[in-house]
Amino acid sequence: MTDRQPLANAIRFLSMDAVQKAKSGHPGAPMGMADIAEVLWRDFLHHNPTNPKWANRDRFVLSNGHGSMLIYSLLHLSGYDLSIDDLKQFRQLHSKTPGHPEYGYAPGVETTTGPLGQGITNAVGMAIAEKTLAAQFNREGHDIVDHYTYAFLGDGCLMEGISHEACSLAGTLGLGKLIAFYDDNNISIDGEVEGWFTDNTQKRFEAYGWHVVPQIDGHNSQQIIDAIKQAQAEKDKPTLIICKTIIGFGSPNKSASHDSHGAPLGDEEIALTRQALNWNYAPFEIPADIYAQWDAKAKGQKLEQDWNTKFVAYEKAYPELATELVRRLSGELPSNWAKDSQAFVEQLQANPASIASRKASQNAIEAYAKLLPEFLGGSADLAGSNLTLWSGSKPIRATKNTDGNYINYGVREFGMSAIMNGIALHGGFIPYGATFLMFYEYAHNAVRMAALMKQRTLFVYTHDSIGLGEDGPTHQPVEQTSALRLIPNLETWRPCDQVESAIAWKSAVERQDGPSALIFTRQNLTQMDRTSEQLANVARGAYVLKDCVETPDLIFIATGSEVELAVKAAEQLTAEGKNIRVVSMPSTNVFDKQDEAYRESVLPSSVTKRVAIEAGIADFWYKYVGFGGRVVAMNSFGESAPADQLFKLFGFTVENVVAKAKEIL
Repeated sequence: MTDRQPLANAIRFLSMDAVQKAKSGHPGAPMGMADIAEVLWRDFLHHNPTNPKWANRDRFVLSNGHGSMLIYSLLHLSGYDLSIDDLKQFRQLHSKTPGHPEYGYAPGVETTTGPLGQGITNAVGMAIAEKTLAAQFNREGHDIVDHYTYAFLGDGCLMEGISHEACSLAGTLGLGKLIAFYDDNNISIDGEVEGWFTDNTQKRFEAYGWHVVPQIDGHNSQQIIDAIKQAQAEKDKPTLIICKTIIGFGSPNKSASHDSHGAPLGDEEIALTRQALNWNYAPFEIPADIYAQWDAKAKGQKLEQDWNTKFVAYEKAYPELATELVRRLSGELPSNWAKDSQAFVEQLQANPASIASRKASQNAIEAYAKLLPEFLGGSADLAGSNLTLWSGSKPIRATKNTDGNYINYGVREFGMSAIMNGIALHGGFIPYGATFLMFYEYAHNAVRMAALMKQRTLFVYTHDSIGLGEDGPTHQPVEQTSALRLIPNLETWRPCDQVESAIAWKSAVERQDGPSALIFTRQNLTQMDRTSEQLANVARGAYVLKDCVETPDLIFIATGSEVELAVKAAEQLTAEGKNIRVVSMPSTNVFDKQDEAYRESVLPSSVTKRVAIEAGIADFWYKYVGFGGRVVAMNSFGESAPADQLFKLFGFTVENVVAKAKEIL
């Protein structure tokens, strides 16, 4: 046993004891990766346990997040605010140590890593953010943004398709400060992986353009040290260090077996493991000398103090850059944002234009990007259709435009979305990325993770309905808008014209506590007339767009391209002597958060006769119209035809809307 092994064994026994106490969990990975983690965290990782948010810290991501006791043990031993009692509460209600690492629960957890493959993809986003921020702010002699992103990942992460998307792009972008450790233990839940995973991982990553350090003994500290030094010496490529490990290392009967992967070892086996590893301590007991060797507080404080000294020199040499960097890392918007963004909205209202909301979105990007140097845009190979480029777009390449503001993600919707989450988590940027609404389906889980982590990630979706037309039902989203609205903490916007589009963008930018989905049309939309009060109320998610003098006989509720249809139907019914109100509801999520008085003023409970109109799935709208109301919407997939023919075919006509209204009037 080397002098270092007791330090790694502290991780092993904290992990197996916590899993045993919880009666559930995954002890195998922490036991197998403990030696790698000990070397990385004690010899290389720049971090400060007393300030987990220090701007220039290295980022550490545990992509195989089921092995969460690994990171909890590391944080506890290093001196973070994570006590032994917190470890004893592993997987218990309201603990800081949930079953998978959850962002915002324990200090030092950089991202939520539950679904495999997303952690390494978040790490790619963090590395992009570091490289881009460094290019934008560093100056000769002042490397003020200068840190690594380290990731642990296992066989499961590499099997997930998202790892192919993200790691391919990481190689193309030359992310030299991204270092990943592959836990090559040959085991997944179902057993030995030879039956379902025989990729040549070394050749795969070399083909991506990565530097690969193969055949490292993951239990040999010196080999791990040498591999990390080799990785750090490679400046132009990300590095994959392939570490051959034994899952459940130290367990006499369950090591190298899937039996240690996802279940407690059992009291008897833990006792045998204590004997095998010469660990003569009670459960959750760590000797003082091992704590002392692990404690990173003093070292971390010095690292941060040294960086603060460098920052003072940077601030003196480049005061404006320093002020701007502090602002961006804090997430604050520029001082002129509120005034200038509002002026843009008012200018649009005063100068009507009938354009597709995807074009209105591009116009909003053009206006807002000039105010927001932190914008980092992109599209999944659809920039010309999503209209995400603006006059100042500067696409990032491996060695060119490294200080740019736009990423060509390629056909990688899932990868793009999880990379954006990593960029948002890193700080210094507001990422936005676009695809067709239909292809959000590939990325759903990354959107969910953004909402779970409350990150300011902006998901842009165009071609929002059967209005896409000739490409047919494979490309026509029907249920996707409703699905997005159902994700907790995601604010989904489907604006009806250029003004609502600009306000949707403005609201998404200003939101500090979660992501937004912005949904836009391919086809042109007529701009609506609004008073200043109506204009102010758009940001509340829904508002009265057209009203009647007396109590309404019926209320139309509509979004996006169907708002104009509601207005025309209301005009016809008004001409027939009916009292009709039209409510535009660009964001159901935002409207639902308004106080009861406002919601009642828009949709009075006394008016039960309501018709909702949207070129999406019908079921969602019964929430607002009740089962006695009517919904003009989709109940099937679309067809391939020009958009105007499809809207007529599926009943999105004034005649049909009026007929539905008359059924309940």
